[in-house]
Amino acid sequence: MAEEYAIEVKNLKIQYRCMNKISIRKSLFKLKKNNVEIYEAVKGITFNVIKGQILGVVGKNGSGKSTLLRALAGIFSPDEGTIDMHDHTVSLLSIGVGFQKKLTGRENIYLSGLLLGFSEEFINSKIDEIIKFSELGKFIDKPVKTYSSGMYSKLAFSITAILETDIMLIDEVLSVGDAKFKKKSYKKMKQLIQKEDRTVIIVSHSTETLKNLCDSILWIHDGEIRMQGPTEEVLPEYCKFME
Repeated sequence: MAEEYAIEVKNLKIQYRCMNKISIRKSLFKLKKNNVEIYEAVKGITFNVIKGQILGVVGKNGSGKSTLLRALAGIFSPDEGTIDMHDHTVSLLSIGVGFQKKLTGRENIYLSGLLLGFSEEFINSKIDEIIKFSELGKFIDKPVKTYSSGMYSKLAFSITAILETDIMLIDEVLSVGDAKFKKKSYKKMKQLIQKEDRTVIIVSHSTETLKNLCDSILWIHDGEIRMQGPTEEVLPEYCKFME
C-alpha cells in the first residue's frame, strides 16, 4: 500500500530582503538597488512527511528551522517551490506568533480557534478546559502584553493541545515555562501524538525530547537539507557535528 503524505514540500525557497544601513536623508532622495540585500533562509529544499509521522527538525541557530515552520503554517509565502498540506488543519505552536497583544488571554483563545477554522460553538465547549489547563487563573482576562514568556507559552500550548488539529507544528515551546508545567505539557504532547492520524513536526534543541518523541529527523544546515532519516541514525550524526 502506498504511503499517504500529510505534507509535501518541493524546491522550497524563502528569502528575506534586508535593507543595508543608510542615512535617512539619502533614503529620501536616492534609494539605490544595492542597498537591498537578499538573504536566502531556505535554499530549495524538498521533503515529504508521512501522515501520522512525528518529525523532529534540527540544525544550528540561523539554519532556517523556524522559517520553514512558519512557511508550513502559511505565515510566510514561498519565493519559489510549493507546499502541499493536503487540506489538513494546521496549528503552529511558537512563542511570539499568533496572539494579539492588546487582547486578553480569553479573547485570544477565541481568535486563535477561529483562525484555526473552528466554530465559536466548538470553542465555547472547549474554553473552560483550555483555561484550566493553562493555569493562568485571573490573568486569562488580562491583556497578553502583560504576560511573561512562561505565561504566554502556557496559553499557546493549552490552545494547541485542547483544540486538536490534524498537523501540529511545534517550535521550541516544550522547553519554556516552569518545571511543573513542562512536565504536564510533555505528558500531554505524548498523549496527543499517540493518535495515529496526527502528524507532528517538532523544532527543538533538546536531543532528549527529539529522541523520546520523534520517529524521524530532518537536519537542516544553512538552509539546506544535510540529512534525513530515522531518529536513531540522524540524531547521533547531528550531535557529533555540533560537538
